[in-house]
Amino acid sequence: MFKLHEDRFFDPNPNVREIARELFHWVKDLPIISPHGHVEQKIFADNLPFPNPAELFIIPDHYIFRMLYSQGIPLENLGIPRLDGSKVESDPRKIWQIFADNYFLFAGTPTGVWLDYEFNIVFGIDEKLNSQNARSIYDSIIAKLNTPEYLPRNLYKKFNIEVLTTTDAASDNLEHHKAIIDSGWDARIIPCFRPDAVVDISKSNWLDNLNLLSESVGYEITDFDSYLKALKDRREYFIKFGAVSSDHGVNSVYTIDLPEYEVKSIFKRALNGKSDKFDAEKFTGYMLIKFAEMSLEDDLVMQIHSGARRNHNEVIFEKFGADKGCDIPERVDFTNNLKPLLNKYGNDKSLSLILFTLDESTYSRELAPLAGHYPAVKLGPAWWFHDSIEGMMRYRKMTTETAGFYNTVGFNDDTRAFVSIPARHDLARRIDSNYLAQLTAQHIISVDEAKKLIVDLSYNLVKKAYRL
Repeated sequence: MFKLHEDRFFDPNPNVREIARELFHWVKDLPIISPHGHVEQKIFADNLPFPNPAELFIIPDHYIFRMLYSQGIPLENLGIPRLDGSKVESDPRKIWQIFADNYFLFAGTPTGVWLDYEFNIVFGIDEKLNSQNARSIYDSIIAKLNTPEYLPRNLYKKFNIEVLTTTDAASDNLEHHKAIIDSGWDARIIPCFRPDAVVDISKSNWLDNLNLLSESVGYEITDFDSYLKALKDRREYFIKFGAVSSDHGVNSVYTIDLPEYEVKSIFKRALNGKSDKFDAEKFTGYMLIKFAEMSLEDDLVMQIHSGARRNHNEVIFEKFGADKGCDIPERVDFTNNLKPLLNKYGNDKSLSLILFTLDESTYSRELAPLAGHYPAVKLGPAWWFHDSIEGMMRYRKMTTETAGFYNTVGFNDDTRAFVSIPARHDLARRIDSNYLAQLTAQHIISVDEAKKLIVDLSYNLVKKAYRL
């Protein structure tokens, strides 16, 4: 029989393990705050049963299908929709069988850890998925998906989620958020303002996205001034639906404070389709500073996600689009590139700027020293490829001595896979319990300090950082 061990992820040293077990006990039942993620709000607005296990676990989760693709399995075979509408596998049982045949690939990975939790804890499956039991496990899961207990809103309550934040384009009408509110359901599901599509003027579809922004505000964007007004109007609209944050996904964190006439000239060239890559770099760098200024005006927490070379595999991007597991970490220079922004606004404690990166080599060299000095800066948790057992331990070891715990912001699950949320928070709370237990066993902190810290890391810091 397959059952998750109660001491999973804890140090085998019995002294450390005992302390970790006690610390985890303090936080295992605390509500979940999910302040940044990509779960589709439509599932809560409609509150319909999930169609089948393949559409619940595999098709929306690039953590899963990128591993399968790495072993030569075509994305078409996994039911991933193509942009041109070409035929892909539509039989969920066939997709599930491929997944089950290759489940062994996830051994030792965070995805495997999360999936084991989802199967064992969320769905009560008491055996490891494999080729032989694929059909019976599929049938067991789909039978549960067709019960009221497994409707999206009931799972939200079962998972003890207190706040769930989605990620939404600047032009999004937030219709599903409105439907949730109008339904009278008492859950707190809020949008996050992500303007990347209308900021990166190097993208071929930038003008199309700008037109969508114009439609959303009800007036034409003809120059830089009307562009800024539209962005501010949309931020105000998001705030009406409960938004507390903005999100900015950039290749680098390059910032530059340009004279107004130069920015307006760049924007005019972009409108006329005559801007170049240097214009795009400067424009994005300037806009990061402007967004920090806007955050000081409207109190939205500003998140920057950097260090990901998006859509590295152009073949997959052209066939299937973005967010298909093709993003690869790359080097980032925080110290020099953020200096213009931080010298202008980093000393203002009323700004909340949360930095995420895939370049973990910068944790101890740049990010922890920056967060350990500038009042506006906080460190986001180990993100994406580093949202793992060893990745979270490295994060704590590389940042704590310089930035402390209170210049970090707790944990973000950053997931599209809704049922993985409790699994991800369980892992994070266990890893933090284990790290604090090690410090306690070494007599670096006391047991009482560790108990306070584990509650703060699991719950209090994220509420404070995101002004929830």
